[in-house]
Amino acid sequence: MKKATRAQTKNHNKTLVLNAIYKNEDLSRADLSRLTHLTRSTVSDIVSELIEEGLVVELGYGQPSGGKPPVLLEVDKEARQIIGLDLASGEFRGALVNLRGEVQERVSIAINERSGDVALELVYELLEQLIGLAKTPVIGIGIGAPGLMDSEKGIVHSAVNLDWENLPIRDILCERYQLPVHIANDSQVSALAEYNFGDHERMQNLLVVKIGRGVGSGIVINQQLYQGDGFGAGEIGHIKVDEDGELCRCGNTGCLETKISSRALRQRVQAMILDHPDSGMQAFAKDIQAITLDEILAAYQAGVPEIVEIVEETGASLGKALAYMVSALNIHQVIVAGSVSQFGDGIVLPAASQFQSRILPNLASSTEIKVSDLGEEIVILGAAGMVLQYELGIM
Repeated sequence: MKKATRAQTKNHNKTLVLNAIYKNEDLSRADLSRLTHLTRSTVSDIVSELIEEGLVVELGYGQPSGGKPPVLLEVDKEARQIIGLDLASGEFRGALVNLRGEVQERVSIAINERSGDVALELVYELLEQLIGLAKTPVIGIGIGAPGLMDSEKGIVHSAVNLDWENLPIRDILCERYQLPVHIANDSQVSALAEYNFGDHERMQNLLVVKIGRGVGSGIVINQQLYQGDGFGAGEIGHIKVDEDGELCRCGNTGCLETKISSRALRQRVQAMILDHPDSGMQAFAKDIQAITLDEILAAYQAGVPEIVEIVEETGASLGKALAYMVSALNIHQVIVAGSVSQFGDGIVLPAASQFQSRILPNLASSTEIKVSDLGEEIVILGAAGMVLQYELGIM
């Protein structure tokens, strides 16, 4: 094993100190020395460097414990900004985010089924608007995108919705904007967002299932995003779950995506309206051919029986998939995210019921299934979290 160079040791120590300040409140230099096991002089030098860079500020004095009152430190959350992009929704979304994951500026651009090079031009447009809105230095661009990709090389191997094949998007954007770029699958990025910013007790392991236009999952194991040997871990949307199922966009039939995605939900409601023209859904749908998820949600909340049944069947299909995943991974905390998660208990309760009936009781009793509280910005926040991790070492 090679011995670390002085520069590597210095960077490691700097990351230790910055992480400690980021994760703890009211820390002094003496506290940092105890917490990181670094000498006081090393900590003092690193803190001085971080203050000079503008990343850390002195808050004032804390309570003395016999001697001089300690000077308390914190990360200046406004010192830098991060660009986070969500390219997996019905529109391209982007935001400027501060170092605490607080969204400061938002921009969105309608896709209107555009793909290929035209879709890439929309990414440029989105980034140029956000860069123009930045008030402090931007430390990097994080992207959550659909499909299979190599996060290490920044290549989108296959994004069916966008018609991207082997697109070296990281290199393209790095060269164009002279900023670091980090990219991962949108569901994997959602798991990072939930782990870093979600409203729950932070656990070692976490499973996030994101259900929107597509279906995928993100897995955190031992506080690290698990992407698998080929970066495709959690790609569950195109697992066949119905031998006699409908044709999927991927070319196969009966994929999970044909059962629980927002597209599948809209198609089922449209078919129901044609079969039952007197159902209560007509009162909520302006145009049956272009029915929206918001209209379905309104009908569900109003208790339209046919809609309640369809939503609960969607949840039951999710529960069947979760049984396989939790049996394989034994993760206790499962979060449902994405646009379909708006249905709340309508999805979660039937999912939990099916899940519990298909798994060992001991595994079922220790697993919690809940809806994410991060809303539609979950991918943007996860993308920002990637930049925090890779550019500042904060995780």
